[in-house]
Amino acid sequence: MELSISDEKTKELLTEVMIDLLKTKRDILYDVVLEALEEVGLANAIAEGRKDQFVSEDEVFSILDNGAK
Repeated sequence: MELSISDEKTKELLTEVMIDLLKTKRDILYDVVLEALEEVGLANAIAEGRKDQFVSEDEVFSILDNGAK
């Protein structure tokens, strides 16, 4: 015996499952979306930083050393 299901019924079932997941696992979805937004923000910051002039490692450590005093 072979079981078959129409495309329309498959779409309906998948929609129902997604809605149920969104309702019951809202906190997980929130964490996933937040993580994705943070990654996009970090990528944008890196891309923006690469447009400016680079600072030498010695200059960075000098600033850090002076701030620690």
